[in-house]
Amino acid sequence: MQVWPGEAYPLGATYDGAGTNFAVFTEAADRVELCLLHDDGSETAVELRESDAFVRHAYVPGVMPGQRYGFRVHGPYDPARGLRCNSAKLLLDPYAKAVSGAVRWGEEVYGYHFGAPDERNDLDSAPHTMTSVVINPYFDWGDDRPPRTEYHHTVIYEAHVKGLTMRHPGLPEELRGTYAALAHPAVIEHLTKLGVTALELMPVHQFVHDHRLADMGLNNYWGYNTIGFFAPHNAYASWGDRGQQVLEFKSAVRALHEAGIEVILDVVYNHTAEGNHLGPTLSFKGIDNPSYYRLADDPRYYMDTTGTGNSLLMRSPHVLQLIMDSLRYWVTEMHVDGFRFDLAATLARQFHEVDRLSSFFDLVQQDPVVSQVKLIAEPWDVGEGGYQVGNFPPLWTEWNGKYRDTVRDLWRGEPRTLAEFASRLTGSSDLYQDDGRRPLASINFVTCHDGFTLHDLVSYNHKHNTANGEDNRDGESHNRSWNCGAEGDTDDPEVLRLRARQMRNFIATLMLSQGVPMISHGDEFARTQRGNNNAYCQDNELSWVHWPESQEGDLLEFTRAMVWLRRDHPVFRRRRFFHGRPVEGTHDELSDIAWFTPEGGEMTQRDWNSAQASALTVFLNGNAISEPGPRGERITDDSFLLMFNASPEPLDFLVPVDHGRQWQVVVDTARPEGVPPGAGAKVAAGDRITLPDRSLTVLQRPA
Repeated sequence: MQVWPGEAYPLGATYDGAGTNFAVFTEAADRVELCLLHDDGSETAVELRESDAFVRHAYVPGVMPGQRYGFRVHGPYDPARGLRCNSAKLLLDPYAKAVSGAVRWGEEVYGYHFGAPDERNDLDSAPHTMTSVVINPYFDWGDDRPPRTEYHHTVIYEAHVKGLTMRHPGLPEELRGTYAALAHPAVIEHLTKLGVTALELMPVHQFVHDHRLADMGLNNYWGYNTIGFFAPHNAYASWGDRGQQVLEFKSAVRALHEAGIEVILDVVYNHTAEGNHLGPTLSFKGIDNPSYYRLADDPRYYMDTTGTGNSLLMRSPHVLQLIMDSLRYWVTEMHVDGFRFDLAATLARQFHEVDRLSSFFDLVQQDPVVSQVKLIAEPWDVGEGGYQVGNFPPLWTEWNGKYRDTVRDLWRGEPRTLAEFASRLTGSSDLYQDDGRRPLASINFVTCHDGFTLHDLVSYNHKHNTANGEDNRDGESHNRSWNCGAEGDTDDPEVLRLRARQMRNFIATLMLSQGVPMISHGDEFARTQRGNNNAYCQDNELSWVHWPESQEGDLLEFTRAMVWLRRDHPVFRRRRFFHGRPVEGTHDELSDIAWFTPEGGEMTQRDWNSAQASALTVFLNGNAISEPGPRGERITDDSFLLMFNASPEPLDFLVPVDHGRQWQVVVDTARPEGVPPGAGAKVAAGDRITLPDRSLTVLQRPA
């Protein structure tokens, strides 16, 4: 076999049509072998003799796409110094563009012997581990263009590749649970009719099913256990795992783009699947442990701000390069439109504390590719000082956990909620205005993959996670949920009616709020997980979306109506915060927003501070929108009155007398369909409207 020197850049395996260049960084190794794997179980070893700046490299002519490979790293195994090189372990390429196979758990994939964590284990891991794959980078994108949907037009739909599509009756069985299913017209039609503009996919980077879960007969369904930051997860491919997963993912992105839907990836750059000092040796740990991971003062152990066993070393230039190379790759080669960063506070931990000006944010800010896509932070981790909602740099948007908590509290009847609810409804200026950000920095959500579904939020007071095998100890215990009078399944018609109304309240509130709304997949069908609020290991009927026989239904139709109401009216998706006064240049004497008690009087400080206050009317002035249109034109819209009655009793609401003469009811969550059929009832200034307990009504006045 011919072996040429090759190049130190780019890292990973790069096929050029005649052969493949291999390059891997390791400062810890004495020498590195590239192992080309054959289907009969044998391997051909090629030593990477060339080294530039600790990058070992070689070019091998004739190595074609589909070739499986791995690395064996020879060097010190000395955990006391943080070094865990072990040539008996076949290691994944950190830059692998595709991964074949899955881990077969056993002592072979660990660097130590069970029961003796400091004793080196020389069992060969090759027959038991995953392998890297050389891919063909060429793909016909045709005239694919990123939709580039602006945030104020964005509606995000968080979904799991398998969970969303596994039970869809309109999909061929062989496509269910795959990337190809996302591209199927039946799925795309549902998303477009719902009004979704961005599909946020739960992790699709290659991940590993934990040893512990496998022993319990469970899987890491959610996928927050990454091992390959460049490779699409192979189990979601319908065609094969020797590079076909890359083509299938690209085809799905192309199809979604054709429908005007962006693709956002939920990415996990805060830790890897190798766990702590008792975890397996699959890649980074055996290549250069101290360069990739945050080690404790005793280097045998790992610092863990993620709750997973390890954290990547965010002050290492090689880790930062890996992350930035990965992000750019997914944008430029895979054509994705943005990222949601799991436990993003960990990415800011340059040393110990969360640092808003850390190297990672500096790199993102100046990167000409990554800085131009959607960047969404989950702004917390499990480390000290890790709750950072409102504290990310101006380029970023954030999952607004305070929005979720406050909206849940309002509708379950928690006292002293109204004032904060007003802030959340109007874009959370208390969190985002002081650093130059706008309401669109707030990604608003009531439910997401982590926690109760919308149906379960109104059906359970307590988590029911026994199926996870941890005696119901796992998952959040404080869910701000309310079961409406019965725990779980019930045939009580009053309870069922109230639950349906509460679900409509949550959907309506989400779509009427300033910021960017995010829907969790299946909530539009009232999907249930039977009270399991931590279904991370439930790759089964419990967590898959059960599509109804008919694509019609009260909640689905109501959700569609609310999404389209929002999309049709710029007053619900403003790009600037409200002023709370008349806006210059709009020729309107009324304030752009006003707040009223149910009796029709303007809210006073005493009203806001009342412990029992749980109802109010909000006036949104469509004639006082201060931001201009894309060509500098003035934006005008209809005006709206939003009437919230979160109290347990019916209340009379007076239509304010000075903010419009004639109004029409366009939303009424007390009705089973939520939206009045045809033309809703007409009401006039000074009229009284009775809102049933825990309901919401929206009145519209033409511009």
